Amino acid sequence: MVTVTIASNDAASSAQLLAALQQTGHVKSVRHWNVSTDKFPDVGDMYPDVLLLDLSRDPENFFALASHIRRLRPAVKVVALSAMSPPTQQMLLEAMRSGVQDFLPKPVDADVLTPLMARFSKDLDSKERPSRDKLIVVMGSKGGVGATTVAVNLGVQLCTFAKKQTVLLDFARPLGNAHLLLDVHQRFSVRDAVENLDRLDSHFFAGLLTNHKSKLELLGGITQPEEWQRIDVPSLERVVNVAQITADVVLMDMGSQFSSEWTSMLRMARMILIVAEANVPALWTLERRLLALKGFGIEPDRARIIINRWHKGDENVLKSIQKDISRSIFACLPNDFRKASESINLGIPLLENHNNNLCSRYRQIAAILAGMDENAPAKKGAIGGFFSFPSKR
Repeated sequence: MVTVTIASNDAASSAQLLAALQQTGHVKSVRHWNVSTDKFPDVGDMYPDVLLLDLSRDPENFFALASHIRRLRPAVKVVALSAMSPPTQQMLLEAMRSGVQDFLPKPVDADVLTPLMARFSKDLDSKERPSRDKLIVVMGSKGGVGATTVAVNLGVQLCTFAKKQTVLLDFARPLGNAHLLLDVHQRFSVRDAVENLDRLDSHFFAGLLTNHKSKLELLGGITQPEEWQRIDVPSLERVVNVAQITADVVLMDMGSQFSSEWTSMLRMARMILIVAEANVPALWTLERRLLALKGFGIEPDRARIIINRWHKGDENVLKSIQKDISRSIFACLPNDFRKASESINLGIPLLENHNNNLCSRYRQIAAILAGMDENAPAKKGAIGGFFSFPSKR
């Protein structure tokens, strides 16, 4: 990831650039400098990795700033952006002399900036992978296994127990209903984010979120199935990239629908939680989903299996499925029908009653996701507990 400074005297253009940069997924932070005719900005020790020159009609001061920064820190990458297309030969010559390495026409969007920032990040030998650090996908092996319930309750526990700023993205298809389980009224949805990509930065994104009393922040799901016809996966990736700038953890409720077009999104995740039940249809689709993920190039150790509504009578079935798929179950959530049913119908996540086994299990999973103490839960090898992962057979 790279740090970027936008040198601009045009507030509207600067805001559009900020949105595009944050959607690339390769930017750690963005600062702004005003370009003055009489003095350079006070840089101190905060040199950016990349300097974007948002050129005005008189670019002389911008090129002088670039020369100044390059003298102080030669490694800074300088990119000029101009509304003049094509730029004059004189402008290109001045840009080259000042250390400009790339020249882009305005307006510029995330599709153009993404490969450029990726190249700069690679040149700087950045070790960070923001998506692997923050994005956790929750999907159901089939419909009705409780993937949204798991996503909502993990999100709440990450906020209240693990003290992580958490955003829940409701990308479930055809309809998202996470807001019902939280008993909140969503004013905005995924559609609003996608339809405003030209100005979707961290500030605009925060305004789209619905806040729950647990401090979990929700980007509401689609409420009309036909709206998905106007939403493509690349646009959703840009939404995810902005979300990762605003939060410690980004949970994505993917629902149960699954196709190859989502491969790039799944590759962004550091962990994919697949929710299933201990019955034949759910376990049958689970096995095929794991094979599909492998075929899409997803590393096996990034997919973790959660068995929902588990009870002791499922032990033999789970032992058998573990043998068939050659991996262990990550976690089992006990079947507390009364507690779970009340939680769903009242829109109250499982927060109270610390002695409740189901609440405790959600806390344990949240602790692992937050990196608090992976060894605290679990008695290895016991069905209904946590398992070492993956198992080799």
